[in-house]
Formats: sequence, C-alpha cells, structure tokens
Amino acid sequence: MSRRKRQLVLSMFVQQYGTHANAWRRPDQAAGGKPDFERWARLVKLLEKGKFDLAFFADFVGIDGDNLANLGRRPRGEGFEPLSLIAALAGVTENIGLVATVNTNLNQPYNVARQLASLDHLSGGRTGWNIVSSLSEGAIKSFSVRDPLDHAGRYERAGEFVDLAKALWNSWDDDAFDHPDKSTGQFHAASAAHPVHFHGKHFDVDALLDIARPLQGYPVFFQAGNSDRGREFAARYAELIYAAAQNIEEAKSFYSDVKGRMAKYNRDPDHLIVSPGLFYHIGRSRDEAQEKLESFQNAVDVSGMTQFFGVDLTKYSIDSPLPEHLDVPANGQGRWQQAVELARRENLTIRQLIVRFSAVQGHRTVIGTPVDIADQIEDWFVKGAADGFNLKPSLLDDDLEDFINLVIPELQKRGIFRKEYTGKTLRENLGLPRPANPYSRF
Repeated sequence: MSRRKRQLVLSMFVQQYGTHANAWRRPDQAAGGKPDFERWARLVKLLEKGKFDLAFFADFVGIDGDNLANLGRRPRGEGFEPLSLIAALAGVTENIGLVATVNTNLNQPYNVARQLASLDHLSGGRTGWNIVSSLSEGAIKSFSVRDPLDHAGRYERAGEFVDLAKALWNSWDDDAFDHPDKSTGQFHAASAAHPVHFHGKHFDVDALLDIARPLQGYPVFFQAGNSDRGREFAARYAELIYAAAQNIEEAKSFYSDVKGRMAKYNRDPDHLIVSPGLFYHIGRSRDEAQEKLESFQNAVDVSGMTQFFGVDLTKYSIDSPLPEHLDVPANGQGRWQQAVELARRENLTIRQLIVRFSAVQGHRTVIGTPVDIADQIEDWFVKGAADGFNLKPSLLDDDLEDFINLVIPELQKRGIFRKEYTGKTLRENLGLPRPANPYSRF
C-alpha cells in the first residue's frame, strides 16, 4: 500500500465519570451506578464529532469482595461488558473505531474469534481487540483459575491465543460465500475453506470458523505492556501499543526500543502505532490550568490504599520514602518499574508516589492554554516520541468538550490531524494495511 502523510492518532480511554478521583461525587453527576447506555453512546458520539480515531474500553474483570469497606469508596455497577457495549455502539455510530478488551486467560480463541469477526461485520469494519494477558487476584477467584500461569506463561498463552485466532479468521477466503450457485447447489467451493489444525501447548483445535472472514481481515490488534516481555509481544503482534511515559526522554526510548524489535518478525515499524496516555488540564491562562492540576491531585483519596500495584506497603509509614527492596508484582511489572524509578528520581514519599501515580497512572500530563496543549502534543509527535495519544480526561464531559472545541482546531490548523474521516474501516483511518489471507490462492 502507498504511504500516506503521517497523521496524529487520537483515542480516548472511555470511562463513566472520567479519571478524576472524585468525579462521581460532583453535583452534576446522576446519582446511582446502574448501566446507562445513552450516556456511553453520547460520549462516543462526541468523540466521533471530534474526528477521533477510536474509543477504547478497558475491562478490569473480576472482583474478589474481600475488602468491602474499601471497595465501597469506588464507583461500580455502571460498566458494560466491552464486547456487548461495542456491539450496541456500532449501531449508533458511523466512523469511529471501537476497541474492546478481551483477556486471553479467561476466554477461548474460537469463541473470541467468532465474536470479533461478528462485530467487525456488524460495525462495517471498525473493530479493535485490546489483547490483555494480566491476571488479577479478583479474576483468579471469579473465574475459578486453579493453576494461574506466571508472567512469562501468560504471555506465552497470549501468543498462542492470537496465532490461533488469526488462523481461524484465515479459515475462509475473503470471497468464500460471495458466489453461491443455485443451479448446482454449490454454496461455496471446497477450495475456499482452509481447515485449522492447531496443536500447541495451551490449545488444541481442529475446526473452521463459523462466520466469514472479518471485513478488515483481522480486527486491529491493541496491546499495553511496558515490561520487556510486553514490548516483545507488541513488536510481534500489536498494531497499536498503549504506552506510559512522563517525559520525552522516556517516550523516545520506549518508541525506538519497541519499533526496533519488529525487524526480527519481518514487520514494518510504521505498522505499529505508539500511543502514550495523556492527561491534560486546559485553562484560559496557564495559571488557571495549573490550579486545575493541583485541584485534581489534591482530590486523590489515599485512605485505604494499603497496596500499590498489588505490593503490600502496610508495614511502612505512608510518609516515609519507598523502601529499597520490594517484591516485584505479578501484573504490571513495567509500570511498577516506572513508579519505582519516579520515586527514586524525585525522592517521593509513599504518599506522594501514590498521589502522583493514582492521579495520572504514570502517564504524561500537559497543562496550559489550548495553544500550549497543541504545542506539547505536536512536540512529541514530530520528535519521534509518539504517533498519537490516548486521552484520559479528568472530568467528563467538561474536559472532553474543551479538548474537542479548543485543541482539535489547533491540531487541524497545523495539518497533523484530520478534518474528516477518509476511510471506511478502522484500519484505513489508522493507515494500517489489511492482512492478506496466506492460504488463499489469489
């Protein structure tokens, strides 16, 4: 495919209230947490109005219920299962990509392959899969996981899972069902089918998928992993990776490292979009933006935070420095290392580290006027630190509307972000190639 002019990729981590620690307590928020599809639909339509590439839906599945007092301080109950949600959203949107998280530890490849293929057809080719291989204690207890895999084993299973899903999507030619012959009774040619015989360490499947190949060939593959294994997995499979970096040096190092690993898998570095998370505070002046940031950080509730990334810190004073020797968590090892390095670099206490990481989760924060925000985004984009950003507005809907109404026009004026959608599918809008079926004759 011909290379297009490089364009900024914008997505949003869609949450019910926003990332502000107490956003749910605002007077203008509706009381209660029952699922409200109209609210989710309105947010995604707003993103589509802003010409965003995609809306991203995480899935922190599994609650063990061991600490009800602490659990009761967090908003719950309003979230939909992601695949169900994007199926409904596909019917009320036209252009924006819809990305759902599916955990490879808690599902089977055949079922996920047919679900995502179905969603790709239902959405007109706008589906993405955020591949997650983490395994929380809550998920272990919720899904009866008897023998949980270690960090390396989970990535190994995830690789097999994706390989098998791809094989299942390739089990039919693109046009396998396009030429039924009523006169002969031949609905499709036998040569259009490519039975899967997959025998790996984690999966044994002999089958054909029971739905036509996805419109995009495969849904777009998303992933977030900062550990060495996570980066290697991204270099092999991912087409967009969610990253975390607080300064341009960290971002450029991650960017060059993960793209530099792709050659061994015969992949083009341009076929992996690096998208760091981005918190922002927009003000009419820089002072106003700074006040918003301070208000956001001051709202972090550290009461009941006895663990950090699953590491127990109860035996240490919350106002003491982070201890020198701590266990490495089973999940989020790359992010944990970032947090430790931040604490060491800036001599933060445990309380300060929790506030900093709970407020922005290790991601970059930009503050200032709309022009300032656009300047900072453009700087990372042109200097090889990012291909796009995954926005994390602190308050919905105020911060999102401000970004769309004030920052997007600045980015468009600079020629680095679209004014209209040009493609029909998510792949086309992201500038990613459609994978050919390696088993097809033509």
